[in-house]
Amino acid sequence: MGYYGGFAPYVSVAERKKRAEKAVEKLKKKDSTISPIVVKGRKIAKTWWGKSWIDNLESYADYGNRLSRGRSYVRHGAVLDLKITKGNIKALVQGSGSKPYKIDIEIKALDQTAWKHIVDECLGKIESMEELIKGKFPKALEKLFTSRGKGLFPAPKEIELQCSCPDYATMCKHIAAVLYGVAVKLDHEPEIFFTLRGVNINDIISETISKKAKTMLEKSEVKGRRVIEDTEIFDMFGIDMDE
Repeated sequence: MGYYGGFAPYVSVAERKKRAEKAVEKLKKKDSTISPIVVKGRKIAKTWWGKSWIDNLESYADYGNRLSRGRSYVRHGAVLDLKITKGNIKALVQGSGSKPYKIDIEIKALDQTAWKHIVDECLGKIESMEELIKGKFPKALEKLFTSRGKGLFPAPKEIELQCSCPDYATMCKHIAAVLYGVAVKLDHEPEIFFTLRGVNINDIISETISKKAKTMLEKSEVKGRRVIEDTEIFDMFGIDMDE
């Protein structure tokens, strides 16, 4: 059935949210791992990692004027599921139809030369994993992390976008909603950003921790002191070696 004048009938924000909630409930009955994106408050992202992800995307002309269409979608709960793995983002987004669209976004791994430079620059400047996760580090590192071409965040040329919707645009509103949804995800799980970029988050502070541990051992004058195992050192600073 066609729409009058070629446009879909107006659907209120409340109705959109209601439809999205019902769609999530339906999906969860089939898959308990469904992870919907829920935006609370006026701001889509609130932490340094989430906001920096958005700032990076919006700074590129390729994306800047296209992303706006996805903001209302993510706010209305249209991103029914979003999962991040190494180099990949998969999501389901509720459009105007009954079935959600499938989004698949591939992101190239961070260049190893650039990663080594970042790790070297971080030496002695980040004291703990908590500081890194919470975005509490010197301004110089903020500039390093967000530097175009040399930082942590991907450029458009490193991102491949795909959506099952009929929209011919490279970036449809469903993909845009997912990219904003990633920022929400990073608010709650910032460490997953490093998984997405294919690098080990522990590299950033491992050298600092090793130097601290060596200093502690050298200062220790306790007779018969035992050598601290590497695993114990990482435990002291809250690092999960399984990652």
